[in-house]
Amino acid sequence: MTFQDKHGPMANAIRSLSMDAVEAAKSGHPGLPMGAADVATVLFTQFLKFDPADPNWPDRDRFVLSAGHGSMLLYSLLHLIGVEGVTLDELKRFRKLGSKTPGHPEYGHTPGVETTTGPLGQGIATAVGMALAERLLAAEYGKDVVDHYTYVLASDGDLMEGISQESIALAGHLRLSKLIVLFDDNGISIDGPLSLADSVDQVARFKAAGWDAVRVDGHDPAAIAAAIEAARKAERPTLVACKTTIGYGSPNRAGTSKAHGEPLGADELAASKAKLGLSPEPFHVPADVLEAWRAVGGRSATERQAWAGRLAKLDAGKRAEFERRMGRELPPALTKGIADLKAKLLAEPVTVATRKASEMALEVVTEAVPELVLGSADLTPSNNTKTKNLQVVKPGELAGRYIHYGIREHGMAAAMNGMALHGGVIPAGATFMVFTDYCRPAIRLSALMGTRVIYVMTHDSIGLGEDGPTHQPVEHLAALRAIPNLNVYRPADAVETAECWELALQSVCSPSVLALTRQNLRQARKDGAGENLSAKGAYEVSPAKGAAKVSLFASGSEVEIALDAQALLADRGISARVVSVPCLDLFLAKSEAERAAVIGDAPVKVAIEAGLRMGWDQVIGDRGIFVGMSGFGASAPYKDLYAHFGITAEAVAEKAAARLG
Repeated sequence: MTFQDKHGPMANAIRSLSMDAVEAAKSGHPGLPMGAADVATVLFTQFLKFDPADPNWPDRDRFVLSAGHGSMLLYSLLHLIGVEGVTLDELKRFRKLGSKTPGHPEYGHTPGVETTTGPLGQGIATAVGMALAERLLAAEYGKDVVDHYTYVLASDGDLMEGISQESIALAGHLRLSKLIVLFDDNGISIDGPLSLADSVDQVARFKAAGWDAVRVDGHDPAAIAAAIEAARKAERPTLVACKTTIGYGSPNRAGTSKAHGEPLGADELAASKAKLGLSPEPFHVPADVLEAWRAVGGRSATERQAWAGRLAKLDAGKRAEFERRMGRELPPALTKGIADLKAKLLAEPVTVATRKASEMALEVVTEAVPELVLGSADLTPSNNTKTKNLQVVKPGELAGRYIHYGIREHGMAAAMNGMALHGGVIPAGATFMVFTDYCRPAIRLSALMGTRVIYVMTHDSIGLGEDGPTHQPVEHLAALRAIPNLNVYRPADAVETAECWELALQSVCSPSVLALTRQNLRQARKDGAGENLSAKGAYEVSPAKGAAKVSLFASGSEVEIALDAQALLADRGISARVVSVPCLDLFLAKSEAERAAVIGDAPVKVAIEAGLRMGWDQVIGDRGIFVGMSGFGASAPYKDLYAHFGITAEAVAEKAAARLG
């Protein structure tokens, strides 16, 4: 008997487990697993290349449940195919503290979960990055080593979110043919029929974006299988719109919003099981059905072993490089390259914008780290992210390392999450700092998942000048620093910029933001070639002469102001020290003793940053002096703006001297 012959009972096992888990938790979303069970069963039994014995096998197919609220669909599948750790007891603990089955799928928490989903639209957008990474690596290592599909199960909500348009447009443009989206087209949202708020023809929309797109009956296994088979042979990404009934099998709730986001209740659960021919016993899967699902789990073991054999036959050097990259280890050449660049800068100081300093660092880094893939949201000349050695990724030419994302900041950020999760590449993408607002949901997921994604954000303050307050970040540094597990680097000069790039690349489990200036800055660093001082988060860049009466703390472009203020205070006979704070996050993570040693005991403490005060009281105390912004900027040349808002060396010196009395 084939899997197709047992399709009905196998799909019903998903429905049964999902209904029971939601009922036991007294919360959750039974409707999607019940409605999409047929689609998922066809995919897993006939197509998905995935070995539960090795959930991290590099050449596995990726399955992304973009509709993360339907998480019990995924947990049921992982349990049924035999993924270690996703036990029946864990299904019974759905949504309980410490379980492997949280309300929405979480990467790194549950084996077999490829990405954290729940915020609608993020899953499909992340999957675009996974599919792109697969194509980049296939172009480099060949089909014998890299040849897999990325499948997405998406909901109406995923496709209504704006990020979906950015992402499908990019995927269509690049012709990511190994990306297949299965659309759970059930026509229902929380408020009721989808027609209350939406009338988009999704098939036409995807076709307009350069995709193949078809409609099928989402409860017809043969039709679903035929559509997936055709999609696997297509030269473009494919949308398969599967017309389903939400809450399939529920006598009184199927096809209604009542099936979406709440338990069925004891009576409706019993009636649903009776209608589907299921045992009333909670969490019961017939032995023959479980055996069939476990056979599905073993289906790809032979493929994985064959892949391992092909990898072993690869040239030894190339194989070692592939394994290094998939193991997320950095090449030794990076350390030497950064050290040599710093030595050169200390010998021959430069006055440049840190966005230009970043380009200088990238000339070294891109040679040392071949897996670094850069890009920009249509601001390449302003972000300075394209070095001379990078080939552009184009439709039909996916062997490059530079991606023109277009004006799609949110889609870019989510795609980079997918690239990082896939492995084998380190993504870095750029835009203006103010547009982190457009990227923020994906940045937050980067931090939550612990992905090595590097966000290069230039034009980081009022220092960008004439473009005015719409483009001048004010609250952004504080807002980004508020995200746990995100390191925000704001280097003061070319030396610190090189160090911050090194730190960002070394941060395997944390994303990074590089906040870079438009305006030129004098080089503050005079020594320290051997040690990455920026790794301290904060360090004394210019000591006081004698006992310090004033400690000046600053980041980025304001370190130059602090150094000038130090000289002005010296003219008044006041000894001051300057502490550069390239990464407040790293500094605040240090021990209390380490922080106290850097903060010092000068009676007057001043923080200088062309942003908000928020966060700086942990350094200067609530009685410390803050010189920065308290409102939005204005349109004018940047030097006029710094003077207008009182962020000057003269203002700093005056306030510090006044406090001393």
